[in-house]
Amino acid sequence: MLKRVLIANRGEIARRIARTCRRLGIEYVAVYSEADHSAAHLHGAVERVLLGGAAAADSYLDVAAVVEAALRTDCDAVHPGYGFLSENPRFAAAVAEAGLVFVGPGAETVAAMGDKARARTLMAEAGVPVLPGSSHATESVSELAAEAARIGFPVILKPVAGGGGKGMAVVGEADALPEAVEQAVRIGRSAFGDGRLLVERYVARPRHIEVQIFGDAYRNVVHLYERECSLQRRHQKIVEEAPAADLAPGVRDALLSAAVQGAEALGYVNAGTFEFIVDGKDFFFLEVNTRLQVEHPVTEEITGVDLVEWQLRVAAGEPLPRTQREITASGHAIECRVYAEDPENGFRPAPGSASDVSWPAGVRVEAAFDDRGDVPAFYDPMVAKLVAHGADRPAALRRLSTAVRESRVAGLTTNLGFLGGLLAEPEVLAGRTDTHLVDDLVAGSAHRGCTRLAVACAAAMDVPAADSPWTGSIGAFGRGDLDPEAPLGRTVVHAEDRSWQAALVGAAGGLVHVTVDGQTLQVSTRGRGRLFHGFVNDLGWTGLRTADGYDVTVGGYRKVLTLEAFAEGGAAGSDGAVRTDMPGTVVALPRAAGEAVRAGDVLVVVESMKLENRLLAPADGVVGELACAVGDVVAAGQVLARLAVAAGANMAGADLAAAASGPESATTTAKGVNR
Repeated sequence: MLKRVLIANRGEIARRIARTCRRLGIEYVAVYSEADHSAAHLHGAVERVLLGGAAAADSYLDVAAVVEAALRTDCDAVHPGYGFLSENPRFAAAVAEAGLVFVGPGAETVAAMGDKARARTLMAEAGVPVLPGSSHATESVSELAAEAARIGFPVILKPVAGGGGKGMAVVGEADALPEAVEQAVRIGRSAFGDGRLLVERYVARPRHIEVQIFGDAYRNVVHLYERECSLQRRHQKIVEEAPAADLAPGVRDALLSAAVQGAEALGYVNAGTFEFIVDGKDFFFLEVNTRLQVEHPVTEEITGVDLVEWQLRVAAGEPLPRTQREITASGHAIECRVYAEDPENGFRPAPGSASDVSWPAGVRVEAAFDDRGDVPAFYDPMVAKLVAHGADRPAALRRLSTAVRESRVAGLTTNLGFLGGLLAEPEVLAGRTDTHLVDDLVAGSAHRGCTRLAVACAAAMDVPAADSPWTGSIGAFGRGDLDPEAPLGRTVVHAEDRSWQAALVGAAGGLVHVTVDGQTLQVSTRGRGRLFHGFVNDLGWTGLRTADGYDVTVGGYRKVLTLEAFAEGGAAGSDGAVRTDMPGTVVALPRAAGEAVRAGDVLVVVESMKLENRLLAPADGVVGELACAVGDVVAAGQVLARLAVAAGANMAGADLAAAASGPESATTTAKGVNR
């Protein structure tokens, strides 16, 4: 068995790997960036190594720095986790060349499967069904257009070296192809160092089903059943389960056999996942992930297998711990990913700090931090995974829904509210899911009454102490006499472009009665000082007093309420300043200083947490100044350009719009973002 392992990752996956290392008696070394100097994944490590600056390219993606850290701390192996360098063949090769064990398949396999064009060819040769599409990858618009015409629209563009849905784009007609190719090529170059694209037939409403496989150095290959991963946004998964719901036995058997057949053809060693899209009774190869998957816990829950332990044992040269016949599945498991993102604004990443966190009991929790922590803007915004197991799918769903409701994260915008609503959707409950179901739902529909509730909760935080003179009536100076409709006072805040007034009617036994917009609400509240929590309308809430007002999360939806008047957008737009509302890295400047632009033209593109944010001109004018360069790391609120507005153009009260472009090129404006 391995003696000391360097965990080349951060967050919840680094903590997950560390847990198995501790159980097996394996020492582990943690690495970190300047942004993660106090991160929870450093706890318990025998040594901690600073890799470099906050940007991933300066730390977690620095191959030489990671390998040197492993050598310097006397490790005999490196576990890459997922993301970062986990599917980088150059990294796998560098680890092996340094005399270390890479916990994963060899560099040759990683390279073959990392190139989607080569992977398609190899799988087709192995008899695994593939979608009609490109025979080779290219950046050429004309070549991609010719292939698209041959296949027939709609088509999907895929970066050949991509992963996690990044850079993918669906194109419905020939006229839209050049712009889509330009953007996908840019993302591919920036994220993967390779802008080449594949084009494939687009399946309108597929299911995304994957098979967990494992191989060892003795030519043994097994599967550990399938996972359903159809609930996605921006081509990225948010809810996964095992086994897949409502899958015909014949289709299941064929999928499992195809995955094993493909893995055997590759001589696959260690953990891997074969991903397929399923269209009725037909299925097609999508890709192979040559690493541990984010959603691996649902497989562990139904099989009782610790996949990280298997990875470590196989990497140490041991055979697979079980044969195919010995691997059985029991019950149903379902997982949801908790992200620091804003579902009300196109699931845009929302980096920040969680000042108070309480994860639920009764389910498996894989979290980047336990009680408080930071979500830096430089990395993926996933905060945690909640994993529930039950005797059957309804039982697992009920348990997970309860866990989502009981999760409390204060001071950070998350998707918890959206997840709660998604898990209650009739189609989800019935197991009738596909990769577009989330897109079809009205994002944030469940939040519409939450602002009123948040205002009531903020007011409840202002209830005077029992010994305060304001709680009683003392003649002309009693508040009840001064304001009979609000004996305990009023709270006035601003949110979502309007003023809200809450009247404190009464308080007793931990319950506060608050009237907002003519509706009286009953708020249970506990806490003192800065942090409060309780229930309102059967929804859990958490509130923080801030310097400007209140930061309240109700039912998983975060609302920032300010006591100060403001006019959103007007100040930013009136002087022609183009600001980014998110930190990130400037990846493109489509317009030059002195160039005439029209309203809606893209001025600056900022990449943040796997998302491109396009800053748009709010009016016709001329680019007067560019205050940034490609490659600059910029902060939220920073001025990146200034626009000299054309005569007669109206910018009063206008947003300088920011369009968030995920892999599907969905757009949203920056207006109304709560952070």
